[in-house]
Amino acid sequence: MATTRIASSWQGGFQAEVTVTNRGAAGINGWTVTWTKPSGQMINSLWNGRLTQTATSASVDDVGWNGTLGAGASGSFGYVASGAASTPELTCRSR
Repeated sequence: MATTRIASSWQGGFQAEVTVTNRGAAGINGWTVTWTKPSGQMINSLWNGRLTQTATSASVDDVGWNGTLGAGASGSFGYVASGAASTPELTCRSR
């Protein structure tokens, strides 16, 4: 499961934090979070993850040290983007 929180926003951009939580009974050894971006939004910087983005979508993989999550444990990443602040519907899967 993954959730987004807008940490701050300003005219033309925002900072978001995403929390990834392992809701399963067993540990996982990696995760990927994906979402559809609103038109015109571009992620300019990201930390604690590996970003792949197109004009319409974003995908973030863990960076190894934050990918192993025990049952009930959480990890996070954040990003700064240009465009209107939004809290997209996230899809999260373990690897």
